[in-house]
Amino acid sequence: MLLTIGYAVLALVAVLICVDATSLYLEQKRLDAVADAAALAAADGFALDLQGDEVRATLTSQGVRRQARGLVDDVGEGAVLVSADTPDGRSARVTVGGTWHPPVLTLFVPEGVELTATATSRTALR
Repeated sequence: MLLTIGYAVLALVAVLICVDATSLYLEQKRLDAVADAAALAAADGFALDLQGDEVRATLTSQGVRRQARGLVDDVGEGAVLVSADTPDGRSARVTVGGTWHPPVLTLFVPEGVELTATATSRTALR
């Protein structure tokens, strides 16, 4: 009887840990998706410049931040824009952050865990 109760408690703890681990995984994937969407939107915030006979699409860090902030504010659901810039004038790099709180075992992580996700997207126009 005692052995059965011990195994039942052990199984319950294992299930609770799996629930928290799954929740952490899903929160990181959600942040990854928000970062991907924000980088894609930011890469579409290009300005067209006429250089000789060529028209070039260039990104500015200000434009990338504006586009990324708009998307994160609209669909971020608790995510915050950490940084958004363009390293080369053709790519948009966006980092978003958020805090994960365990749904079950909150005693061990009362403040939550800070998560970040970074994504880069390149404009299709040259």
